[in-house]
Amino acid sequence: QVQLVESGGGLVQAGGSLRLSCVGSGGTFSLYGMGWYRQAPGKEREFVSSISREGDDTYYADSVKGRFTISRDNAKNTVYLQMNSLKPEDTAVYFCAARYYGMGQFNRWGQGTQVTVSS
Repeated sequence: QVQLVESGGGLVQAGGSLRLSCVGSGGTFSLYGMGWYRQAPGKEREFVSSISREGDDTYYADSVKGRFTISRDNAKNTVYLQMNSLKPEDTAVYFCAARYYGMGQFNRWGQGTQVTVSS
């Protein structure tokens, strides 16, 4: 089973950019569909973006479409989330997630990385 570790979070001003990374280990990374979720204080965890095993299909929540870009490098066992034009409402803990063969629910999760956007 793949294990996931996120990095790249931090504090940024509104309008700024961050790139999150998530490295997978312990499994064949290319066999997993990958995704990013986020959870703001007092709110439910919500879907942000996902990418297919080969990276040819991507999906985005409406709230981030046009600002965030998901990508992956299977040779590096890494999935990225490039976040541009950040807004204070993007403040959340961001979680990387995996699902085997890209099917069913995401069932492997990282520990999360904090993103804080100041106004």
